[in-house]
Amino acid sequence: MNRKKRMLIFSLSALLLFSAAAFDIRLNIKHYEIITDKVSETIKIALITDLHSCGYGEDEKKLISAIDSQMPDLVLLGGDICDDVIPDDNAEMFLKGIAGRYPCFYVTGNHEYWSGRVESILELFSAYGVSVLDGSFEEIKINGQTITVCGITDPDATIYTGGSPDTRAQLDAIFESDPHDKDNCTLLLSHRPELIGMYLQYDFDLILAGHTHGGQWRIPGIINGLFAPDQGWFPRYAGGMYVIGDKVMVVSRGLAKESTKVPRIFNRPELVIVTISPPTE
Repeated sequence: MNRKKRMLIFSLSALLLFSAAAFDIRLNIKHYEIITDKVSETIKIALITDLHSCGYGEDEKKLISAIDSQMPDLVLLGGDICDDVIPDDNAEMFLKGIAGRYPCFYVTGNHEYWSGRVESILELFSAYGVSVLDGSFEEIKINGQTITVCGITDPDATIYTGGSPDTRAQLDAIFESDPHDKDNCTLLLSHRPELIGMYLQYDFDLILAGHTHGGQWRIPGIINGLFAPDQGWFPRYAGGMYVIGDKVMVVSRGLAKESTKVPRIFNRPELVIVTISPPTE
């Protein structure tokens, strides 16, 4: 084989390997750890965002098995679990697979309002025993300690459902009710990370969000995301863990696949696992 043919084979092989890595949409499990003296025992959270009713095997078993493998203490559903175009079948299979097995909390995303059937979607979640947070909170005991889970609806609620309180009003309502002992670890579940400036004005220890789809296209180590809704080009909060003072925000890159017109590049769909641990001696 002459040199020219060897170079051609090498180039084609390199292109195939690059393409396989770039367009890889296998489910990734992403881990983050947060250390705080507000917990005495470890708490493990599974964060699910932006499923858009996409398929993860028969009856969503790939996604459900991935969650089970991590043995979380609770599951947080950060919006756009359902889609405005794709039917809810896969989303319902997912809910059916986790219902009653984990404490589950849900907040809406923008696509659930765009669907024009948000009321039936909310009924679906409630039917499977998922707690819907809409400017509200619940205290939950995990491993002998109490944490407070707060959640707010997507801002598009004010557009598509008349009379819905805006984000500021929902956050105020949570804290005006004096919901919890300030020594509790307090979580905020919200669909949109770009409102971080507002969230930081309240006493949340951990903020969990999605919405960005990881900026859709990435160049690892160089560009964390190319474009995200409501943040535009080169979004600051495309995906990952962000530490701001004594507060932490974790943004999931989400699970959307066939629902998006633009393919994900170097941006695998992800199940996010957040471990909250006490300081070590």
